[in-house]
Amino acid sequence: MDTKYIFVTGGVVSSLGKGIISASIGRLLQARGYKVTIQKFDPYINIDPGTLNPYEHGECYVTDDGFETDLDLGHYERFTGIHTTRNNSITTGRIYKTVIDRERRGDYLGKTIQVVPHITDEIKRRMLREDEKDEQLDFVITEVGGTRQLRWQLGRNAVCVHLTYVPYLKAADELKTKPTQHSVKELQGMGIQPDILVLRTERHLDDHLRLKVASFCNVDLECVVQSEDMPSIYEVPVNMQRQGLDAAILRKIGIPVGETPEMKSWHEFLDKQHNAKRELNIGLVGKYDLQDAYKSIRESLNLAGIYNDVKTIIYFVNSEEITSQNIAEKLDGMAGVVICPGFGTRGIEGKIIAAEYTRTHDIPTFGICLGMQMMVIEFGRNVLGYKDANSREMDEKTPHNVIDIMEEQKSITQMGGTMRLGAYDCELKEGSRVYEAYGKEKLIKERHRHRYEFNNVYKDQYESNGMKCVGINPAANLVEIVEIPEKRWYIGTQFHPEYSSSVLNPHPLFMSFIKACL
Repeated sequence: MDTKYIFVTGGVVSSLGKGIISASIGRLLQARGYKVTIQKFDPYINIDPGTLNPYEHGECYVTDDGFETDLDLGHYERFTGIHTTRNNSITTGRIYKTVIDRERRGDYLGKTIQVVPHITDEIKRRMLREDEKDEQLDFVITEVGGTRQLRWQLGRNAVCVHLTYVPYLKAADELKTKPTQHSVKELQGMGIQPDILVLRTERHLDDHLRLKVASFCNVDLECVVQSEDMPSIYEVPVNMQRQGLDAAILRKIGIPVGETPEMKSWHEFLDKQHNAKRELNIGLVGKYDLQDAYKSIRESLNLAGIYNDVKTIIYFVNSEEITSQNIAEKLDGMAGVVICPGFGTRGIEGKIIAAEYTRTHDIPTFGICLGMQMMVIEFGRNVLGYKDANSREMDEKTPHNVIDIMEEQKSITQMGGTMRLGAYDCELKEGSRVYEAYGKEKLIKERHRHRYEFNNVYKDQYESNGMKCVGINPAANLVEIVEIPEKRWYIGTQFHPEYSSSVLNPHPLFMSFIKACL
């Protein structure tokens, strides 16, 4: 079968959930036995989101091959279990840079470079994944949209799914379809006729309203699907399947629909989620008071909670507001604490105070990336007695640089895409808590995003005083994991385990952490 292409566009307002719909379509097609990938095309000029403020763009998600991407790729991976790469996340900036780099090399043989055809051809090339010809994919789902040329060029091998909003006007007690009609008209003005409409709504839409939308927008009634607010994003694929979204896509492409898949393991997960009544309070110590800034951590905690039959209630604790005097009050009632990743000096002293409090009060604690480094600094100050212990990132002149800049980072001046990024090996120490958590695997692979590292000069002092280095990168001898075995659960990882957690495979460290919190 030739590769088929599904373009998911959006209209009316932003944040409608194109990423969740794209991920849901991917999951439904996988359930039918198809091999899929999902890619995101973003309009901004940045090469990637790596240098963007989390307040602006949410978390930066890192792929196995070391590319900094949009948080929607986290949804794609959690829903489908696929591993995305740099080719799944494209920005306008990358498109233009590729074309300009080619022009500088003389690849265009002196031609004048223009938006049409050079930029549009590069967009098409990326959408068709021409660099990934050995992939053997059945479906490529592209969030944001296809060029008009590509839609017609691919004919029946492409489907456009358009997501719009149907607002409810309280004063008139009425759902309004006009914004959807205008959105479709605008899309048609660009030469794209949507094949399927997904109507985002807070209230149930009756068949009369769906028929009205179908008539005005020139779409089959069975291809008008509603996406109501669900108690959980993980119920969206099941809701879409119930309304026949995957069947409508197959029919439009000309593939026999066949039987509806059971999706047994997905339903079992949802049953566990519905039945999880007991609540578990987890404190998230960080500086970005925004849900999306720590999206993958929040989802990893939620998933691990569900598999441990509890509902994880996450409380954000702003590290800038933490003092030695108020820390007991801030963490009161928390069964466990996550010390979050980040960059820069803002809020780090609060993280250090939190690490000391949880260590001395034996509260299960999970430090991730910068969070792990703060645990190391706290231990250096309060156990080893180096009151001025610090990271070179925060204080270049610290005499006790227990966290130091990585050797290969010292000569780097550019900010974007220059950190230690992507998946690296980590060898676990037998008998450690992390070794048990990973199911007694000796060698694991996890994703990184950092410039600074544990300073091995201090390793023996840390180990002889109770903080063990239990995960080491075999190639660079880098400390990847520290733990204090005498505590219930006090572990820091230099890598980001949250990037590897999915709905059907929750991450073993989050599973182990939640168990300890219980």
